Amino acid sequence: MNQNTLIILSFLTFFLAVVSDHEVLGQGRKKQNKITRATSHAKSFIGTPYRYGGNSIDGIDCSSLIQQSYAKIGIKLPRTAQEQAKVGNKKGKSSVRPGDIVYFEFKQKREKWWHTGMVTYAEKGTIKFVHASSSRGVVEDTYNDYYKKNTKYFRRVIK
Repeated sequence: MNQNTLIILSFLTFFLAVVSDHEVLGQGRKKQNKITRATSHAKSFIGTPYRYGGNSIDGIDCSSLIQQSYAKIGIKLPRTAQEQAKVGNKKGKSSVRPGDIVYFEFKQKREKWWHTGMVTYAEKGTIKFVHASSSRGVVEDTYNDYYKKNTKYFRRVIK
């Protein structure tokens, strides 16, 4: 192989590596942008009162908060938490990232109900999520023992 061929091959190898990296990074940025838009939308409701069946800044429930936040990035979800919980891929707690959805099943006096929230932070063993609490309205909470014991699972819908 002569020197010109080696130079051309080196340049092509370098060029292909750079182009491939940019495509992967671009895809990562696109996904990150979706996550940021969805979590920002959910957080914009912080302070909104809880209203069963509500779907506005005047009052909202947990499943509407999640449904609307994902609709902002073009992802359609069913209206109820129990139906939403069937969408996406299940994830273990150790692989959770912002933008994932956490589902809870609470039981009290032979009655059970579903609840949902969106993960906003997941680092160093700490998870935070935004949700519409029936007693406190829309808040961002730390995933603690109370929530851990009632967790059904986590799901990822942003691909």
